[in-house]
Amino acid sequence: MGSRRRRRQNQDGSNEAADKTTPPIPRGAVKWRRLFGYLSPFKGRLAVAIGAMVVANGIGLVFPLIIVQLLESALKPENGMTALNTLALSLIGLFLLQAVFSFIQSFNLAFVGEKIVLNLRTNLYHHLTALSLSFYENKKVGELISRISNDVTLVRSLLTSDIISLITQAMSLVGSVVIVFILNPSLTLFILILIPILLAVGFLFGNPLERISTKVQDELASATGIADEGLQMIRIVKSFTREGYESGRFSAAMNKSFAATVRLSLLRGAFGALMAFLGFGTLAGFLWFGGREVIEGRLSLPVIAGFLVYGTSIAANSVGLAWFYSSFRTALGAVQRVFEILDFVPTILDAPNAHQLAHVEGRIRYEGVSFSYDQRSTVLHEVNLEIAPGEIVALVGPSGAGKTTMFNLIPRFYDATEGTVKVDGHDLRTITQQSLRAQIGIVPQETQLFSGTIKENIAYGRLDASEAEIIEAAKAANAHDFISALPDGYLTVVGERGIKLSGGQRQRIAIARAILKNPRILLLDEATSSLDSESEEAVQDALDRLMQNRTTVIIAHRLSTIKIANRIVVLDQGRIVELGTHDELMGLNGLYARLYNLQFREISLG
Repeated sequence: MGSRRRRRQNQDGSNEAADKTTPPIPRGAVKWRRLFGYLSPFKGRLAVAIGAMVVANGIGLVFPLIIVQLLESALKPENGMTALNTLALSLIGLFLLQAVFSFIQSFNLAFVGEKIVLNLRTNLYHHLTALSLSFYENKKVGELISRISNDVTLVRSLLTSDIISLITQAMSLVGSVVIVFILNPSLTLFILILIPILLAVGFLFGNPLERISTKVQDELASATGIADEGLQMIRIVKSFTREGYESGRFSAAMNKSFAATVRLSLLRGAFGALMAFLGFGTLAGFLWFGGREVIEGRLSLPVIAGFLVYGTSIAANSVGLAWFYSSFRTALGAVQRVFEILDFVPTILDAPNAHQLAHVEGRIRYEGVSFSYDQRSTVLHEVNLEIAPGEIVALVGPSGAGKTTMFNLIPRFYDATEGTVKVDGHDLRTITQQSLRAQIGIVPQETQLFSGTIKENIAYGRLDASEAEIIEAAKAANAHDFISALPDGYLTVVGERGIKLSGGQRQRIAIARAILKNPRILLLDEATSSLDSESEEAVQDALDRLMQNRTTVIIAHRLSTIKIANRIVVLDQGRIVELGTHDELMGLNGLYARLYNLQFREISLG
């Protein structure tokens, strides 16, 4: 799965970055107790399903004996019809009883299977949302969705239908062998020869089946990731007329998946054919031996007919057990892929003694903060900065200077490699993430909305907000007028990532969401840099309202928009090189002045 950067959590809640080149679970090392633990909440229903299966299967084992009795009765004219009628009615009754118990088995098994799917998918999604942002740096969302959908389905099959199939076929095989042994011990010779051969072939094919099956799931997940990425970026795809290119990428990925599937099908086909040959070859031996016994007068024709049915059952269940082993090894790849995700540990964890951040004034302090994403290249170097409550501070500098990293350390999306970041004197690693982030509002440069209604998107800032509070927040964000003009108003569905709305409209909804949250600390990744003049004016007016009486940190892309800042922090190569107001920095005639004059010149030339 490639290199994964993870962090080792220290007892104080800090993280020590570490490179991992292997997955958390080595493939092939499945934790069986953990796997079958998913069945424990449903022991009762599973017991009922197994009990019903035993009864239904037991009836199936009795059936050949009744066939023998029917044939023997038919060969005795003196009482043949009476016995024949009785046995026929008995068969109908047995089949009805078998149908009832088969239904009980099927229903309870389906219930357990669906509950396992529900629990596993819910647990997986909950765990994925709990993982830190660093986990998603090298992950495609489509691949993760594939694990939630395809892999969980295979795990469900393994824990329910495959297990019942194993028990059913094992019971039928053992029962048939026992009955054949009772009727004629010499026929068990064929069983004793068949079973070790089947086991040897199963072990021979097992590891390749598991390896190739895992490859199939990996390739399918990769193709799903490419499809998800292409559809998420469909506007970019179309704007660059790259439909053919994206189709080619997906086709190439699907061809890899197809090639792996063909290899798996070839292996399973060879495995199944060999198992069938061995099983039904043994049946031919049954027929030869039984025929000889009939010819020599040691067996009657009805008994050999019963032997034929039991021999067919033994052969079929032997092949079935082999196929179960094949399916079992195939499903192991999915099990490992599911556990691989569940075993990822968030890089950012609350310390065991972390406390709640009850009241926030909004004082932010960086004390000797250095940061590295990979322990090789340092992004921030010994940054020291204090931001007063209610102060507006802008972060400026060339691309790669460290602005976004300083920004992301405040909500503790990452932890400082060295030094500390504090809010109101509290080291962020000593307080809970939930209580910290509850006091922080973020308005990103590229607003992302959920595909629901405008009302739902604004209410995301505070889920218990009343309709009046939602409308008030929209008014403060200069969004109420355009929302009211829409045919469905606040119930307008915005589409995937808000595609039905303009950039300025999306930004104002994001601002309304932040206003509704009412945070003490506000983080703005300059929200007006990609808007037209009219939208920019409306958004900037809303932002000015939002920033009142809040500690605000702005990542500034256009220097002309940050004169409102109380102080400007100029970063270069991860260090603070200048600090002051706009006028003070212009007077220094340093990096800020050069950046400002360069942008002003570009605007004039434009």
